[in-house]
Amino acid sequence: MSESTQENLTVLFEDNHVIVVLKPQNVASCPDESGDDNLLDRVKAYLKEKYQKPGNVYVGLVHRLDRPTGGVMVFARTSKAAGRLGEQMKSGDFDKRYLAVLNGTPSPREGTLTGWLKKNTVNNMVYLTTQAADGAKFASLDYRVLGEADKLSLAEVRLHTGRSHQIRVQMAGIAHPVYGDMRYGGERAQKGRLALWAYSLAFTHPVTGERLRFLCEPPKESAPWSLFDLAPAFDIG
Repeated sequence: MSESTQENLTVLFEDNHVIVVLKPQNVASCPDESGDDNLLDRVKAYLKEKYQKPGNVYVGLVHRLDRPTGGVMVFARTSKAAGRLGEQMKSGDFDKRYLAVLNGTPSPREGTLTGWLKKNTVNNMVYLTTQAADGAKFASLDYRVLGEADKLSLAEVRLHTGRSHQIRVQMAGIAHPVYGDMRYGGERAQKGRLALWAYSLAFTHPVTGERLRFLCEPPKESAPWSLFDLAPAFDIG
């Protein structure tokens, strides 16, 4: 599908019901207390300008990516589409896959991580906890190592639950934090931009019923992505 860029927004796909865009790293998914520039407002501005819409433009937030994480996101252009995509999120019909550069190599090289997470809203940190803890939420993901270089590994991560900071916390929990994640990796995480990228998103179109998948590479020219062959991740059956 064609990719077009208008000003500060990269659009991967759009029709009357959904719009799929690339979220840059360090841009918020939606407005928050910081008041910073955010992707939801960018999408609204893009649609308002392109279609010369008067007044407010409806854009439904279907899912989020953490601010430091870049990659593919879908927004709804109608309330009906938003509702149906939201149902897919709950049922697990969304297929969200990430690429992450990890410090060290997990053993086994492929597996499932499950546990319970709790967010501290005061410091915006998420912690591993127990099921009995107040506010604990179940978290599950699959990972597989795709390559190794310079004491780092490239892993594909497939989320089964969409918890805040989930990949970062669960990978740090097995002593293999994401590259550049000083918040959760501490001294174990090498310094640099967070190497976590939402590279694949698949869902069922809320109106046509067509199964759609969108792929987007991380900035492979820059470290640490440049250390790895990313091709195996894009061989999705």
